[in-house]
This record gives sequence, C-alpha cells and structure tokens, in this order.
Amino acid sequence: MTRKSAILALVLLTGGAAQAEPIVGTWLTGPDNKDQVAHMQITSCGASFCGKVLRAFGSEGQQVTTPNVGKRVIWDVTAQGSGTYRGKVLLPLYRTTVDGLFSVVGDRLKLKGCMGPVCRTQSWTRVH
Repeated sequence: MTRKSAILALVLLTGGAAQAEPIVGTWLTGPDNKDQVAHMQITSCGASFCGKVLRAFGSEGQQVTTPNVGKRVIWDVTAQGSGTYRGKVLLPLYRTTVDGLFSVVGDRLKLKGCMGPVCRTQSWTRVH
C-alpha cells in the first residue's frame, strides 16, 4: 500500500466512523420543569461531541421562544463504548453544569445527570 492510499484509507475510515456515531443527530428531549421539550442537535465537535438547542416547544406542542434556543448546553462528550458517552451538561434552570452519562440504543437516548446526591434521568427520541 502506498503512502497516498494509506492516508486516503485512514481518512475514509475515520470519516465513516464519526458519521456512524449513534449519538449524532437531532433528538426530542423529555419535558423539563416547565413541561417544555426541545429539539437538541448533537454534532461532532473536534475529537468530542456537543449539542445545542435548535427549538423549544410548549406543553401543547406550540413552538416557544426561550433564552436557551441556539445555546450550546452539551459539550466534551466522548464515546465510552457500547453506545455510552460521558460529557458536560448545562442545567440552565439551576445555572450549573453537571457530568452527564448518555446511553444510546436505536432511536432512544437516555441522559442521566446528578447534582450532589440528586440524580435525574431523561429519555430522548431521535427526530433525525
């Protein structure tokens, strides 16, 4: 194998692996304390993944304006293997950042974060 073909093979293999990451996509979050949900877009951000709020919806499905739309609220997410990831999650309501554990199985993502001894879990569904 020539050096040029080895580099091309490496680029093709790494590009395909990044796109095949199960966490990448747009997800419908579970309801928050205001009974609002959001479309969260998770993308590759260098060597890790990050996510921002694309749009938010009220309890009756109407699109709402919140200060979080457009905000990056997930970052430094790294794959741990077998569809699990770890990273940072901003909790805007509490104005704090927590360590998040993400688990992806098919079109479902489970996110768990803890503030001290209190942990919360949310289930998300893939939009696309």
